[in-house]
Amino acid sequence: MRAVMYDGKRVEVVDDLEVRDPGPGEVLVAISAAGLCHSDLSVVDGTIPFPVPVVLGHEGAGVVEAVGVGVTHVEPGDHVALSTLANCGVCPECDRGRPTMCRQAIGRPGRPFRRGAREVFQFASNSAFAERTVVKAVQAVRIPKDIPLPSAALIGCGVLTGVGAVLNRARVDRGDRVVVIGAGGIGLNVIQGARIAGALRIVAVDANPAKEAVARQFGATDFLTSVEGVRELLPTGADHAFECVGRVELIRAAVDLLDRHGQAVLLGVPAATAEASFLVSSMYLDKSILGCRYGSSRPQRDIALYAELYRAGRLLLDELVTQTYPVEDFEKARADAEEGRVARGVLTF
Repeated sequence: MRAVMYDGKRVEVVDDLEVRDPGPGEVLVAISAAGLCHSDLSVVDGTIPFPVPVVLGHEGAGVVEAVGVGVTHVEPGDHVALSTLANCGVCPECDRGRPTMCRQAIGRPGRPFRRGAREVFQFASNSAFAERTVVKAVQAVRIPKDIPLPSAALIGCGVLTGVGAVLNRARVDRGDRVVVIGAGGIGLNVIQGARIAGALRIVAVDANPAKEAVARQFGATDFLTSVEGVRELLPTGADHAFECVGRVELIRAAVDLLDRHGQAVLLGVPAATAEASFLVSSMYLDKSILGCRYGSSRPQRDIALYAELYRAGRLLLDELVTQTYPVEDFEKARADAEEGRVARGVLTF
């Protein structure tokens, strides 16, 4: 079968990958569409260290082909959106409703694929850049069949991360003032999450002025090409500032833009060794810096919720899919993403 694989030196589309059958508590999914996220590119450029060879992709949707013993919530023929969260469901963190903190779901890459005699790693417990993948049952969330799969694919990372950061982690409230630094795939979902939450002012900041129209479409009330102008719009600062780029100088800017009791939420991914600084004295007015993993999501609940918000016309998905590419055109999709020409490119099988 076809897949996008990275061997540590180059990325290539291969056609001779094999995937094993699902075991107990697992699901085999035929991938229909998969979003190309910067986290996939970060594996290739070394920002996210990961063992190789690896099948990339982690934002996908498709159709269930087979289920392992004990799986009852989905069956062959169901449409599903996939999460990357292979949590155990029984540890204290899972029991407290914090599956993103499950230690069984972090740093344990499996190898369900083979290419010839060699085992191949699975990225983010998902590997959606393959015609078929095996995931834990908890990662497969059934969705209505009337949702286009290229749109549904984006729920599993961009929407869960961006909207989830607003609703679950920051808990943005009605009337709040929000700054979103970076209007890419994650930033647009932060913007629409803030709109759904009832924020009064949503200031989008992106160096690319061409992103203004789509940022406003998703809910931005203001658009700037630099953080320097934010104080003119919000003289006392923001209640919430989301950094969605992954640059330490922008992390500092997010902190500096806060009003009293404000929160800076870090969503961008800088290099693993990157360090950021801030003025300690600026934090004593009850300000906070919040890390956020995967939107602090509970995927079985949140994916189903976002699917219904989409069907009700309150969550934008189709508008996120800037362009679709056959999997064979991965290099074009990659170039468009790296150059910022698309909000989200989607690979199709």
